[in-house]
Amino acid sequence: MTADDPHEISRRGLMLVLSSPSGAGKTTISREILSRDANLHMSVSATTRPKRPGEVEGRDYFFTAEEDFHLMANRRELLEHATVFGHLYGTPRKPVEEALAAGRDVLFDIDWQGTQQLREAARADLVSVFILPPSVPELERRLKSRAQDSAEVVARRMAQASDEMSHWPEYDYIVVNREIAGSVAEVQAILTAERLRRERQVGLGDFVRFLREG
Repeated sequence: MTADDPHEISRRGLMLVLSSPSGAGKTTISREILSRDANLHMSVSATTRPKRPGEVEGRDYFFTAEEDFHLMANRRELLEHATVFGHLYGTPRKPVEEALAAGRDVLFDIDWQGTQQLREAARADLVSVFILPPSVPELERRLKSRAQDSAEVVARRMAQASDEMSHWPEYDYIVVNREIAGSVAEVQAILTAERLRRERQVGLGDFVRFLREG
């Protein structure tokens, strides 16, 4: 079929959520998938935390004053928002809805609180994946090997990991990140299957009728 074919099948985009305790690998997996898939775009969150060296406004985050963040939340301009380690984070609604309507998929690197809110806001568009570490000692080793957090922060993240992992039943898929290549392949397989769901194929009924009419 050509782009002008009245029986063409298009697709509504989806929201792919990756969550995990800190250090389990979701950010590394996200970067790998984004580099391989031109139709997958990272959601850019708004945050009240200070900008870190090298971060770019609008690419990494929308850096927002706390008062403005609360205004956005009150106006329901955020799909989800949460407090993480003392700072506010949230997903602006408009760019995500525009991407989904245009058939583009949006990747979210958020925690279980944000995922719950996305499920309430747009369950039909949501595909959620929880990344688990292969063991607790390995999770601690990965946190320490990043060398970006103090011993106190690592201990706090480890203490929080148990609570975060308790939310695994709320997710559609579970991936145990034993090694990055295998985990990336599994998440890509999930994405491929979810893109083919009948409910996401716009115009499929007309196309089948066209086929049946010969």
